[in-house]
Amino acid sequence: MQEKRLFDYLYDQLESFPQEKAFGHKVAGQWQYFSTAEMVRRVNRASRGLLELGLQPGDKVATVVYQTSPDWVVLEFAMGQIGVLNVPMYPTISAREYQYILQESEAKYCFVGEGDLYEKVFAAKANLPGLIEIFSFGQHPGVRHWSVLLGPEPTGVSAEQPADTPEAPASLSYEIYPEVERIKATIRPDQVMTLVYTSGTTGNPKGVMLTHTNAVFNIEALRKFLPFEPGDRVLSFLPVSHIFERVAVYAFTAFGGSVTFTGTDNLGGENGDLRAIRPHYFTTVPRLLEKVYEKIVAKGLELSGPKRWLFFWALNLTDNWYFDYKPSGLAALKWKIADRLIFSKWRAALGGCVKTIITGASACPVRVMRTFNAAGIQVREGYGMTEAAPALSFNRPEPGGASLGTVGPLLDGVTIRIEPSSDYRPGEGEILAKSPGVMVGYFKQPEQTAEVFRDIDGERWFATGDIGTWVEAKNGQKYLKITDRKKELLKTSHGKYVAPAPIESALREHYLVEQAMVVGDDVKFVSALLVPAEEGLRDWCQRHDIAWTNLADMLRQQPVQRRYEMLLERLNEQLSKYEQVRKFTLLAEPWEPVKADGSQAELTPTMKLKRRVILDKFQAEIEAMYS
Repeated sequence: MQEKRLFDYLYDQLESFPQEKAFGHKVAGQWQYFSTAEMVRRVNRASRGLLELGLQPGDKVATVVYQTSPDWVVLEFAMGQIGVLNVPMYPTISAREYQYILQESEAKYCFVGEGDLYEKVFAAKANLPGLIEIFSFGQHPGVRHWSVLLGPEPTGVSAEQPADTPEAPASLSYEIYPEVERIKATIRPDQVMTLVYTSGTTGNPKGVMLTHTNAVFNIEALRKFLPFEPGDRVLSFLPVSHIFERVAVYAFTAFGGSVTFTGTDNLGGENGDLRAIRPHYFTTVPRLLEKVYEKIVAKGLELSGPKRWLFFWALNLTDNWYFDYKPSGLAALKWKIADRLIFSKWRAALGGCVKTIITGASACPVRVMRTFNAAGIQVREGYGMTEAAPALSFNRPEPGGASLGTVGPLLDGVTIRIEPSSDYRPGEGEILAKSPGVMVGYFKQPEQTAEVFRDIDGERWFATGDIGTWVEAKNGQKYLKITDRKKELLKTSHGKYVAPAPIESALREHYLVEQAMVVGDDVKFVSALLVPAEEGLRDWCQRHDIAWTNLADMLRQQPVQRRYEMLLERLNEQLSKYEQVRKFTLLAEPWEPVKADGSQAELTPTMKLKRRVILDKFQAEIEAMYS
């Protein structure tokens, strides 16, 4: 059997389980869907339109949207089957970053969604002579709509067919365009199909080169254990600029799903999209699950009397739950009562049909995983990264396939090596991986590519930069557990990567800041610990007629706090939304490479931050910023 290319999955769906509602979204308040057959027709017309723009296999086209739509999916498949590389970009980054990505990737066109995206990309275009035109998925005056690629409505199946291309069966009728078919037949599974830009520690993003094979490996690995049935409903709301959601869309296409796109602003509530669509599956990041959990608890706190007691009695039951837990006797009766009176309402709020919620991109708190699963809402967490397209391990839905606090067993075909080091606890080490999903390398970055690949005994291993260990269950199953991150790159609970070094450097440039450390790993926003420059602050206080006592006292003064707020407000104007520093704590004691009292130093001999030490020392202050 021929190896798959990603666009093959759409044709597989058309042949094996065509859907009347293959892809849909809301238009003017009403749900609008396209069938599988209509999607195939639009994909082929769009491929022809892209070729008429002068694009050839190997060319790059960028896309950026706040919310995915069937139109974006059409363009994605259309590019893929003629060998044009999609370069998806995050909608929340700055014009400066758009310019960097578009310039390095050599993108010839860019397709933008609604909102301020056209303005930001247009601001970058002035310095991009290679960017020919910006198209729009929405309505922007003077900007061509993407649908011009589709051309006039065809009248039927084309009679002009390449000699070696059979006509589409009548039951699967769609237009055949000879040049599209010719190129499609030449696309190899091992060809690079996309550049996905992910933030680097230098602050400049890196273009991860992924092939069809990389993504197909993940899809076929997931197919083996996900209990998906053709026609199952999927709600998709994560950005497709992230490889996690993008591969998920391909996977649900491959499995014959009905995919509905929406945003995150109207998911819950009586009239929310979860109740409207009643999905069987959706993917999410841990932060959104945390928000749902927080809303559940908040509703419980609003109750009074017996209802309040019953709510927290049921919630407390989940504290002792674990995967494959089977209560018996009196415990089973308690769980049955809790399920009927409390947990069933939680499931109804998610539409009442959820089979599995897939979460990834950052660590999901154990308490959230435990509570949802105990309530009959099956949540499974995986581990990976853009460079692995995206998964290396995944907690399975079947009995014995998951363990709390871990990221699950490895996908079939993945090999992991834990590299021990004196820097870590026994059994821990950096996670090195071999997988058919691992990237080709970073686009135009041979040195950075070489840094993440290691040759060990003649084998090529990808160094993830994460620290992990193995956890063995009673049944002998081994689960991977992530314990730390070697690389300094932060990852918020929204799955956004943040490079702290450039932000810290910008803070230290200000005369009021001596030292700074950015915090943001596995939490919902970025914050900072700041050590003020005492002389600079004393000078500022004198100029503003604020009597100086000592540094610790001054940091509690409201005018001083406000001055540092202003400092951060100005810095945030230069940062992307997810990088912005939302809260800060001022510290009176400077960080040193050697401590006179013999305690752990916060700096290395070369004056670099010891992040783990600082995180431990100021745990209370950090928690206060997120309380």
